Amino acid sequence: MLSHRGAIRLATVQPDTQTDAPRRPWVESFRSLRELEVDVDPVHGMLFQRMKPITRPSLTRNLISELLHVIRALPAGYAEDAETGRPALKYMVLASKVPGIFQTGGDLTLFTDAIARGERETMRRYAHDCIDIVHAYLHAIDLPLHMIALVQGDALGGGWEGALANDVIIAERSAKFAFPESLFNLFPGMGAYSMISRRLSAAQAEEMMLSGRIYTAEEMHKLGLVAVLAEDGQGEAALYDYIRQYERQSVARQSIFKARRLANPVTREELIQIVNVWVDAAMSLTPADVRKMQRLASAQARRNTRG
Repeated sequence: MLSHRGAIRLATVQPDTQTDAPRRPWVESFRSLRELEVDVDPVHGMLFQRMKPITRPSLTRNLISELLHVIRALPAGYAEDAETGRPALKYMVLASKVPGIFQTGGDLTLFTDAIARGERETMRRYAHDCIDIVHAYLHAIDLPLHMIALVQGDALGGGWEGALANDVIIAERSAKFAFPESLFNLFPGMGAYSMISRRLSAAQAEEMMLSGRIYTAEEMHKLGLVAVLAEDGQGEAALYDYIRQYERQSVARQSIFKARRLANPVTREELIQIVNVWVDAAMSLTPADVRKMQRLASAQARRNTRG
């Protein structure tokens, strides 16, 4: 049984399977994606995305492009399902196939190269694409979807921002959360301030963004940023338990998430204005700052063990 605070006990739950379920043609179109594995659980109405980076476990341009591809395909796919009488999708889950890593965040190799060459437009395009993903998730792609991040490893920088953009985060106990940007004199500009200040406070957002501190999943659970705390290896079981609980109060819970968006709207304009500040800050980093970023980029690349 899951609880919103404190320890949990998990029932032994395995994902339901329906091997003879007909495939959705628009889902089949995702088979060509290289850094994102996408599938549908037809029993629960769940679209499952698992990130599987090829070069390094960061938000590479290719992974960003594939995440945007799914976002842009969903409205048409949702309409196609309605026309063919298929059960509507209800859940969209973002997870990772890399053991111990959810996402290490922005592509620091791309950043250091672009800064060294003075390529402001490269940084701007990258940042705006990230904002398009965050904004789409915050607004459930304007569909009746419940957005869930399943964090089974470290969520750093933009990886943490990506998780926060979902309605709820389910995290395994060993998961870690941090904004390392302050280590090289930058700040997390892809929505962290907007999202955390609305859920907690501006002071707490600034502390998390500037301290460089690594937070545990249990700490994030106590603060309410992690909705469900699962034991290691039990993340998917916790996900399916959560969905079963959600179904019992689906109208009330979905209404609360809609109310959250209405009461504390995060507009694309706000996100773009903040990320433009981030671009200006990145382009003004000193050579010493960039060298620190390069060292972290090397550490990012070393964590390239794929599941």
